[in-house]
Amino acid sequence: MAGALRRGAPFAAVGAVMATGQAPLDWWWATLLGFGVLLWLLPAARAPRVLAARLFATGCGFFAVSLNWIIHPFMVEPHIHGWMAPFALLAMAAGMALFWALAGAVAAWLNPGRWCPLALAVTMTAAEMLRGWLFGGFPWAMVGHAFIDTPVAQLAALAGAPGLSLLILTLAALPFLAQGQAVRAALAAAGVVLLSAGWFWGQARLAQPLPAPQIALDLRVVQVNAPQHLKWHPDYRWHFFQRHLEMTAAIPAPGDPAPDLVIWPETSVPFLLNNPGAGLDSIAAASGDAHVALGVQRFDNGGFFNSLALLDPDGAVTEIYDKHHLVPFGEYIPLAEALLGRGYGGFASQILAGYSAGAGPETLDWGRFGRVLPTICYESIFARHHRLAPRPDWILQVTNDAWFGNWSGPHQHLAQGRLRAVETGLPMVRAANTGISAVIDARGGIIASLPLNQPGVLDAALPGALPPPPYARLGDTPMALVLALLALAIGLGGRRMSRHPQD
Repeated sequence: MAGALRRGAPFAAVGAVMATGQAPLDWWWATLLGFGVLLWLLPAARAPRVLAARLFATGCGFFAVSLNWIIHPFMVEPHIHGWMAPFALLAMAAGMALFWALAGAVAAWLNPGRWCPLALAVTMTAAEMLRGWLFGGFPWAMVGHAFIDTPVAQLAALAGAPGLSLLILTLAALPFLAQGQAVRAALAAAGVVLLSAGWFWGQARLAQPLPAPQIALDLRVVQVNAPQHLKWHPDYRWHFFQRHLEMTAAIPAPGDPAPDLVIWPETSVPFLLNNPGAGLDSIAAASGDAHVALGVQRFDNGGFFNSLALLDPDGAVTEIYDKHHLVPFGEYIPLAEALLGRGYGGFASQILAGYSAGAGPETLDWGRFGRVLPTICYESIFARHHRLAPRPDWILQVTNDAWFGNWSGPHQHLAQGRLRAVETGLPMVRAANTGISAVIDARGGIIASLPLNQPGVLDAALPGALPPPPYARLGDTPMALVLALLALAIGLGGRRMSRHPQD
């Protein structure tokens, strides 16, 4: 065991360096260089078992650093749950690292020789896509996310996050595809040219004028900054509700129009939608002539739902969306209903702060506010939930990022929202309890935002939408075909070289 840890430590350290490409540091170059160092450290004899072990260690380091925010939900009540925090982080890092281990084994099987670095770029990209689907999926901290805060992120309009992952991994692999220094230098130069082309293409795309708004809609996003350990406390929950009301009723700054739509974050009220008391009347009184979209919990048909409701100026509920992609163990108990029956499963979910799942992603027609794609918290990390027909006019995300702490989690969540805007060509409006609330344009740029852990209101007009880019129309299918063809070519090339080593 000690020997295995000693051998794995350098690779875990490399993975930790690669993780600094994720928000909030956004050191994309560290991800690129880190993968290059990984390839340099790999043994010449690339047996599948050995490569899998090395990639597993690297993945453990990468995900332990990238997903460090996972400890924060356990620290809301540290005297009760704090002891579980390190085990949760280690379990999550190891679970995600298994996908990298699989990529390493497949790469060594495809081509253990000269083309193994390129094979690894292909299989790691495929593994990133796989972990976005398997067991419900968790596509957080993809390697390509390192490019989100650069012009290269605009390439996601063509190939999504997997395309960014393949690019950064391929750039690092190129110098390792040859033996001679001169050829290696030429391949490295080719990588610089490729990266520069993507960078300048992205800059040219960002330099284009933003599309004119197709919908005249003045928005107000409310961010009350309710700390998670106080959010539901009996002495504070109605205080935070009153703060929502006061911010909703606040007079706009001189020259700013009154809002047409006020947006409150996820689970922003201390009552159930089906038992509001005077809550909805209070919201109507505060909002004046504006509609209000708010995160709210509700009970229906034996289950609790994490929902988004649209209220008209009279406080009547006109639209409801139920969150459908729930967080395993955080919002529901996997297999509880299948094993124990619907009634018990719903009860278990309730006891463990869970919910029943809604019907699925949907585009809602909100009349003069246009067609809206609502997402609640975790759902925004799944690109596939954002490709719908009819096409939305804009994306609305409500979230409570207080669970994610004050460091990497909220910034990474925001970054992924920006990427969804690039992929879909749609503006996104983001209301977060503790921040970072933002209005994001159709190319992922932040037009306006509220800082983390500060209360405030954000008044802004809805930006316009771009025509649907290729990724919004085609999704991951083209990238899956590209990866399959590259894997086939690399595998066949490796077998040819093994039969004709003199070539």
